[in-house]
Amino acid sequence: MIPLQAPPAARTHNSRMQDKPMQDPIVTLDLADWKGARHDAHWTAALEAGKVLYFPNLAFPLSPQEQALLRPDVLLPDVRNISLDAQGQLKGAAGDAQVQATLAAMVGRFRADALGLIHAMLPQYVPALRIAPTSYRPAQVESRQQSWRADDRRLHVDAFPSRPNYGERILRVFANVNPAGVPRTWRVGEPFEDVARRFLPTVKRYSPLQARLLRMLRVTKSLRSEYDHLMLQLHDAMKSDARYQQEAPQRTVPFAAGSAWVCFSDQTPHAVMSGQFMMEQTLHLPADRQYNPQASPLAILGRLTGRTLV
Repeated sequence: MIPLQAPPAARTHNSRMQDKPMQDPIVTLDLADWKGARHDAHWTAALEAGKVLYFPNLAFPLSPQEQALLRPDVLLPDVRNISLDAQGQLKGAAGDAQVQATLAAMVGRFRADALGLIHAMLPQYVPALRIAPTSYRPAQVESRQQSWRADDRRLHVDAFPSRPNYGERILRVFANVNPAGVPRTWRVGEPFEDVARRFLPTVKRYSPLQARLLRMLRVTKSLRSEYDHLMLQLHDAMKSDARYQQEAPQRTVPFAAGSAWVCFSDQTPHAVMSGQFMMEQTLHLPADRQYNPQASPLAILGRLTGRTLV
């Protein structure tokens, strides 16, 4: 178990479930044009504190040809998402060459809009951003059959088992393009530091030997740092705790069709409960390139453990 640095007055794990009101994790903003964003220090501070920036009027419009692709059979069997990588290669899509070309154009257009939004809102990030594949998610969330560890309907923070990131942030832009007006419903949880204080005393200690063994066996693509170990432990501890899932401070948020939202998914506890047809862009950012690096999970975990984690 991991002791916390300078812990507060001792409380049991379960007693902290509902011991204080949770601040609203959603910041609703009036923006209706992907090219109309601007930098705002208050928005930035909220985002870097783990809140979700919600744009209820920011729709990603589709052409008639693109609207015809709002159906689940454009997804290959046993694949969760259709993705477009930085080289323009489309993966996970079914259909003929014309269908795939239209899909690639649609996903690529969303990438351009998402990048334009982030570049305007968060200009300090731009030189350090690393672009991950862009995805289109036509599958219905409720129909997924997954293990508890992979089930994103459970509250969690994002962490990668095979890809250590050494504290690099995971910034995501989402847009609900459901043609029937069905919302994408999330549960959004308590602040990251509260999650860490709740679960850190229960997680397994980091083993450098085990990290080297995982790398040697190619379970991980690089050596797993203590930060990556702790993030995976928090991810699993949250998902495996049935009482936490039911009783932890949280808010249910129906993100409307025709809306968009942005969050750091490695910091914002979230669970995707329902919905179908969504666009998503992932961006990676070194923690020290934030406006406030001390708000990052890397800094928070370092303060709580009293150790340098990468």
